[in-house]
Amino acid sequence: PPHRPHAPHPGPLTTTASGSVAIMSSEAVPPVPDPLPAPAVSVRRARTADVAAVRALLDPYTRRGILLDKATVTLYEDIQEFWVAERDDNAEVVGCGALHIMWEDLAEVRTLAVDPALKGAGVGHLLLEKLLHTARWIGVRRVFCLTFEVHFFAKHGFVEIGETPVDTEVYSELLRSPDEGVAEFLDLERVKPNTLGNCRMLLHL
Repeated sequence: PPHRPHAPHPGPLTTTASGSVAIMSSEAVPPVPDPLPAPAVSVRRARTADVAAVRALLDPYTRRGILLDKATVTLYEDIQEFWVAERDDNAEVVGCGALHIMWEDLAEVRTLAVDPALKGAGVGHLLLEKLLHTARWIGVRRVFCLTFEVHFFAKHGFVEIGETPVDTEVYSELLRSPDEGVAEFLDLERVKPNTLGNCRMLLHL
């Protein structure tokens, strides 16, 4: 009988949604590219010239309800509280975060945001470590945050809290503050619609 050429290897088997088995050609499977290395970043104090970049970082998160919106004028007013992460290769701002002092021994980490393209690259951890270092230098011993990212903050030692951990005198003084973050820390009824699904967390330094 005439010699028949060998058929090419059919490739791996895969199961279709209906449960049947289909043959997937090895030629149709594109090679998986190696992941690009995360760009090197540095964390520095924010300047007024960074407000536009901070605004651009925050907007995607505020539209999805992950962060509370801040007016641009408020960002300018509070810029001295901010640190930013910028790429070493092109100075692009790819992350931001702020430390707001609430009392002698109490501060809040707020407005922590990272470019979604760099999620998982460690930028958020670098920013949070810088904010906590700043808190220690200032003299703060407790740091509060209101967040959906419970696992992220737990890695740095934050724990969930129920009651507001201040005495009656301090509580009364904090009630005098017009700051929304302080109201969130006190768990006031007027801000609860803005905090649904968020977790109140505290770190002892």
